[in-house]
Amino acid sequence: MNISAIDRSNYLKGLLIVAKKDNQLADIEKSIIKTFSEKLGFASDFCDEVIRNLLANKYIDESPLKFSNEKIAQSFVTDGLRLAYANNKIPDQELKWLKKTALINGIDEKWFEEKNKISTGQPNQLSVKESALLSII
Repeated sequence: MNISAIDRSNYLKGLLIVAKKDNQLADIEKSIIKTFSEKLGFASDFCDEVIRNLLANKYIDESPLKFSNEKIAQSFVTDGLRLAYANNKIPDQELKWLKKTALINGIDEKWFEEKNKISTGQPNQLSVKESALLSII
């Protein structure tokens, strides 16, 4: 599937928002974001700069993201859930934001709850080989 530049940007932005929600940025989250950034076609120096300034950046609009189609949105929510659980903490703020993003994209609440349940049982390391993103690009 060809993913537009806007959807690619929103995918990365969404992952950054998820990682920022708890006001901490664990090394595993940085690593996951860098890997996704590369797969989405962003330069590594751009990603390094964004990560370095992420927590201090008060200008990131954290409104739920609207993707161009439901398949991309489902992929994003799946990867976002796995990122949210990557630091082994209960991600309340991340879950609320991801759920809003799911709903604004027409994703059924039951689908979201099932994906969340599955994500809680996943290992804390999100491999890009296992990412939902790779299933659509």
